[in-house]
Amino acid sequence: MSTDPAFAAPRPIVPARQIRYGGVAQALHWLTALLVLAVLPLAWVAVSLPREAAAKGSFFVLHKSVGLTILAIVVGRIVWRMVHPAPPDPNTPAALTLIARINHWLLYAVFLVMPVSGYLLSALAGRDTPYFWLFTVPGLTKDEGLQKVFQGMHLAGQWAVYLLVALHVLGTAWHVVVRRDGQHERMLPAQDRR
Repeated sequence: MSTDPAFAAPRPIVPARQIRYGGVAQALHWLTALLVLAVLPLAWVAVSLPREAAAKGSFFVLHKSVGLTILAIVVGRIVWRMVHPAPPDPNTPAALTLIARINHWLLYAVFLVMPVSGYLLSALAGRDTPYFWLFTVPGLTKDEGLQKVFQGMHLAGQWAVYLLVALHVLGTAWHVVVRRDGQHERMLPAQDRR
């Protein structure tokens, strides 16, 4: 059995309910997760449909609109986090806390890069971007060279999303199954445990 303190049985210092994220941070977290779960299959369907399929354009509009919504929410999350820092986490070793923070900030970065690169990929083809058929974000002057740069960035970012989300979910599962330290409760509403 490992004697590494990161893998040691937890010794809670502070009950998880006292170190939760606030309601706004929790709502923004789960809204982002929901939208990420929506934006990926929308892209897969849009790309897989034949060029002449009537629904292809609608799936791309939905994909781009959800992506722009993620961009707005992540900007809001970053501003909120700057004003309301993460609650202290005395129950987790410093090394694990650092790894989690790096993963969180990389997730923020990729959720900024993906919608921006996606918009520029489309805009530099000279196309406008409808936002849920409510209004249109204008395109830019065509530039095939720059468009290819942002296309590569968007495709690479896709794999970064898969990797970082998988690490985030695996880290949460590890806290639930191995450490059993209630870490996941920090991002859940308080439960009445009478």
